[in-house]
Amino acid sequence: MTIVSAGRSLPVTTRMIPVVLVGAGPAGLTAATLLAQYGIECLVLERWDGVYPQPRAVHLDGEIRRILGYLGVGDEFDAISRPVLGLRLLDPGLRVLAQFDRDPAGTRSGHPEANLFDQPELEAILRANLARHPDATLRGNAEVTTVAEENDCVRVDFTDGTTGRAETIRARYVLGCDGANSLVRGAVGARMRDLRFEQRWLVVDIATTADLGHWDGVHQVCDPARATTYMRIGKTRYRWEFRLRTGETADDYADIARLRPLIAPWTADVPDEDLELVRVAAYTFRAQLADRWRGGRIFLLGDAAHLTPPFIGQGMGAGLRDAANLTWKLAGVLRGELPERVLDTYEAERKPHALWMIRLAKLTGVMMTQGGELGNRLRSLIAPRLHRLPGFTRMLTSGESPPLRRSGLVNAPLLRRGPAGRLAPNDRLPDGRMVDEVVGGRFAIVAAVDLTPEDRVRVEERGGVVLAAAPGTELHRWLRRGRVSAALVRPDGAVQRCGRSPSALCAALPRFAPGVRQTASPNDC
Repeated sequence: MTIVSAGRSLPVTTRMIPVVLVGAGPAGLTAATLLAQYGIECLVLERWDGVYPQPRAVHLDGEIRRILGYLGVGDEFDAISRPVLGLRLLDPGLRVLAQFDRDPAGTRSGHPEANLFDQPELEAILRANLARHPDATLRGNAEVTTVAEENDCVRVDFTDGTTGRAETIRARYVLGCDGANSLVRGAVGARMRDLRFEQRWLVVDIATTADLGHWDGVHQVCDPARATTYMRIGKTRYRWEFRLRTGETADDYADIARLRPLIAPWTADVPDEDLELVRVAAYTFRAQLADRWRGGRIFLLGDAAHLTPPFIGQGMGAGLRDAANLTWKLAGVLRGELPERVLDTYEAERKPHALWMIRLAKLTGVMMTQGGELGNRLRSLIAPRLHRLPGFTRMLTSGESPPLRRSGLVNAPLLRRGPAGRLAPNDRLPDGRMVDEVVGGRFAIVAAVDLTPEDRVRVEERGGVVLAAAPGTELHRWLRRGRVSAALVRPDGAVQRCGRSPSALCAALPRFAPGVRQTASPNDC
């Protein structure tokens, strides 16, 4: 019995696959691509035959754009996306309460800090890119029915949607990237913790060649009676989100004529026949977090592990952060370069981070959509003065996420954290390349002082790279702000540890060579 993909065959009963991924959404495709880049053979099982055609996520920040760069699709993404100029808070009469501008050229991430796009287009890019990697296989029409750990491997049962045939494959590890209704979550023995947020919203996507003539940022109408979000997501694509009232359904707004009362403030001069309704759907926005993200050799990623309200645009991005955090660790374990215990740091680092982002999204949603008339009055008084709060505008516009907590792979001082746990800046180097282009999924030593020849040899022998933080560069300023001379940066861009002695950091550098290939085992478990 074989799996056929892109003209090649893969036995499913005579050997184990190092990693099987369930689900080919953005998180699954990202994880599979990163694993393949690290030389790990993997198989992705997806219930749908192709890209799910409906638009869903529309935003990702500069840090997530860095992950797309790691995948090798940064330029392709830039071609289908639009940098966002910022955020406007509007009152129910659409008067501007506050405006927070973003630099479309980007800052420390090296990319625009807010980007709008069409998810099916992004998924098509991710799938085409995955097909370029011989160590990754994507199989559609594969409905996974059972995931169960057995001895030193995981059994995955699935049904071929074309033939109806039941098949089985075994893996060293399984990554559950199968969404909010995850089957893999049951195999982990996890339950979703309800964080007490639930709102029903109408999501509307419209295409038109007419220029609606509005500011190219996100417009957030803060109105408990009808909270609304509007944004331009492409050259001819626009997105509206309206909070539904009790008793309302998507059927109440099934065509442009019935949508007209809602979209009129933005489309008043455009005839109905010039507006193409791409999609109208009702969604229930929830805030949930799985109580555990791992069960032995099985891990949860993306919506299988967490659900984030959309108000800060971090839902899809959280899944890509999961993939970037876990895959290099898993690759190191499978190749024998890292101890198996490093896998414990995945949940320890990502779960508190995801919870922080969910709570921020929940708070943002409450502030923008609740409070009745009293809430409207308070917003009209407070919103215009938010820019005066120290650090508030930077927090809202910088796109920088909070640091990872201490773990076996984040050695942060108890009293003065510094850069540990944060992403290193994606600065442009003297040769014109960006930091991420040079590091390329390796460990790196970033130093504002010269390394000894012995330290340089040690880093090179262990598969790492040295980056000199020259005076006047963002890397140099970053180290000085953290009051350190050097930093040990992990393959996912996060700082593992930092200090004043580059030699101590070089000594702590593990052996990690991305070119080493790990194929399937010849034995079943």
